[in-house]
Amino acid sequence: MNPAAEPGIRAGLPPEEMRRLAGFAVSRAGARQWSVDDLAWDALRPEELTETDSSVVRFITFIEDHIPGYLTYFLEAFPVSGGDQAIEEFCFNREYFRFLISWANDEERHASVLTRYQIEAGISDPDTLMRELAEEGRKKFALPYETPVQAFTYTLVQEKATQLFYQRFKAVATEPVLRDLLHRLARDEARHFAFYSELVGAYIERHGLGATVANLKDVLATFRMPLADTLKGYWRWSMKVTDATSYDHTEAYDALVRLVTGFAGESGRASAADLTEFVHRIRAI
Repeated sequence: MNPAAEPGIRAGLPPEEMRRLAGFAVSRAGARQWSVDDLAWDALRPEELTETDSSVVRFITFIEDHIPGYLTYFLEAFPVSGGDQAIEEFCFNREYFRFLISWANDEERHASVLTRYQIEAGISDPDTLMRELAEEGRKKFALPYETPVQAFTYTLVQEKATQLFYQRFKAVATEPVLRDLLHRLARDEARHFAFYSELVGAYIERHGLGATVANLKDVLATFRMPLADTLKGYWRWSMKVTDATSYDHTEAYDALVRLVTGFAGESGRASAADLTEFVHRIRAI
């Protein structure tokens, strides 16, 4: 996806709006930074890990460690070098880049802390884990979307789903360092979700529900969690993970429905109701 490829697509928001949203998100991230070394590693109790716990940690490490692929996708979709972009388009991408770097720093920390957890807990050893992650990490990440609001909506849902998953996993885990780790991960994902929620809300406010809901529905109709189509054994593995944590990623769709409903005045009620019904149909499949 290249938002500048067609004159009719483009960013769809003024760069000043992205500057406001990204600036606030980056500032908020700076005030909530934490380090891998902040965890009480001496308190780790590997004997409290179940076989399922270890399997889930391995699974989410693959997901988080793919950050180079995710970042590459967004940098290609919203380029900040080369090409012949209009100055407005470049400014929009440049302001978004400020958030992307902050977000990538969070996600790289997630990958690092999960990698260290596996090693400290005896789930894997450094050399084996490095090669396992590389085998999956070298696979290309892509999304099938044509417009910026679709890419942003995908990320809104994905960040919310990940936040919910970490909260659910924490509720069933007993190992103390793992519980602390999951709390920190969920808190970061909540911040990311907040940014994308505000960003998608800005599109709705500027273009109206009627012009935006079709894009949102396209995302929900095709939504897959990251690596669903590339990680070896993903579907069987993910089913075991969701059974163990009583997690359903479609719960994240409710956040999008609530966002849309919040913008539904008299002229938007039909569109909001249509999206709500669409989500109900997806869950019934």
